[in-house]
Amino acid sequence: MTVSPLAPATFPQLPEISGATFAATAAGVKYEGRKDVMLAVLAEGTAIAGVFTRSATRAAPVLDCQRKLGGASNTPAAILVNAGNANAFTGKNGDGSVTALTAAVEAATGVPQSRVFTASTGVIGEPLPHARITDKIAELQTTQSTTAINAAAEAIMTTDTFAKGASATMTIDGQTVNIAGIAKGSGMIAPDMATMLAFIFTDAKIDQDDLQALVSAQNAKTFNCITVDSDTSTSDTLIVAATGASGVDVTANAAFAHALHDVMRDLAHQVVRDGEGATKFITVQVTGAQDDADAHKVALAVANSPLVKTAIAGEDANWGRVVMAVGKSGAAADRDRLSIRFGDITVAENGWRAPDYSEDAASAYMKNAELELGVDLGIGKGESTVWTCDLTHGYISINADYRS
Repeated sequence: MTVSPLAPATFPQLPEISGATFAATAAGVKYEGRKDVMLAVLAEGTAIAGVFTRSATRAAPVLDCQRKLGGASNTPAAILVNAGNANAFTGKNGDGSVTALTAAVEAATGVPQSRVFTASTGVIGEPLPHARITDKIAELQTTQSTTAINAAAEAIMTTDTFAKGASATMTIDGQTVNIAGIAKGSGMIAPDMATMLAFIFTDAKIDQDDLQALVSAQNAKTFNCITVDSDTSTSDTLIVAATGASGVDVTANAAFAHALHDVMRDLAHQVVRDGEGATKFITVQVTGAQDDADAHKVALAVANSPLVKTAIAGEDANWGRVVMAVGKSGAAADRDRLSIRFGDITVAENGWRAPDYSEDAASAYMKNAELELGVDLGIGKGESTVWTCDLTHGYISINADYRS
C-alpha cells in the first residue's frame, strides 16, 4: 500500500502513560499477516469519557460503550479494539459478540465487563468472528507493556496508509502530565459527534463528569470539524481515559484543556491527511457569517462539495464552485457581500470577481499540497474552520475494491 503523500515523516515518539498498558496481535479477523486487535488495560480509578456517532444505524460496540459511560470508576478498565469487521448491522449477533468479548477480557484481566469498552472498524453487515479475538485475549493480557501503544495504533488500521499518533507533555504545579493518543480513519469520514476511532490516554487526575464535559467541548472544535467524503460512520468512537496516576488534578486547568485540544486536532488532521486517495490538505475558513452555526454550515458545504474537491484535485482555481457551495449551504448569505480567497489571493469580492484577480497566480497556488480556502460572508461575526482533502480517482479505486 502506498503511503499518503500528506503523511507525517515518521510515527511520533509517544510518552508512556502511567497506569496504562497496551498489547496488539494478529487475530485474522479479516486481514492476514498483520496486527488487527489491540487491548489497553487501565488502572483502578481511571475516568472514562467518550463521544460517539449519532448515526441511526450505530454499531453494537457503540451502543454498549454509550451505556457504560458514567459508571463507577473504582475498578480497573480496559479498551479492546479490532479492525477488519465493524460488527455493525449485525442484529443480536452483534450484541452477542460484544458480550463474548467483554466476558473474555474480564476472565483474563479481572476487569469487570461493565468497565470493558470495545470498538470495531471495517466491513459493515458481516457477523464478527469474535472467537478469533477471544482466542487471543490471554496472549494480549500476558504481553501488556507500557511501550506498546505504537503497535496498538497499527492494529486499529483499515484502509489507513499510516498509523496515527499524537502527544503532549506539560508541567502543572511542578509535576509532569502526559497525554498520548492514537486514531484510525481514512474513508467514511464526516463526523457527527465523534469520528472514526480515536483513543487518548493521560495520567492526569480528573472526575468523569468533568472529563466528559471537556472532551465534548474539544471534540466540537477538532474531530467534528473534519470531513473526507461526507459519510458518517456507524462506528465513530472517541474515548479518553484519565488514569490519575500522576496525582495532578487538572479540573478546570486551562493548560491541560489546551494540550488535549492540540492532541485531538493533530489526530483529526492526520485522518484528513490520510483521506482515501488524497493529495491535498485543505483548510476551509469561513468568517462574517450570521453566527457560528451558519459559518459551520458554509464550511462543510464547501468542504463536502464533490465539485470543489475535484477541482482542487485537478489544481483548477474554479472559485465559481465555492460560490455554488455557499449558495446551497442553507446559511444566510448576501451575494453582493460575499468574498472568496485562495490563500492570500482574493479571487472574488463584493459579489464579483476581484478587480486584480490573476488566473495565473491562482492556478500556481493550487499546485501546493496544502491549501486554504477563505470565505467571508460579510453579514456578521460568525466563523468556523473545517479541514478536508481533495477527491481523486484513488478514492474511487479504494472504495470500489474495498470488500474484494
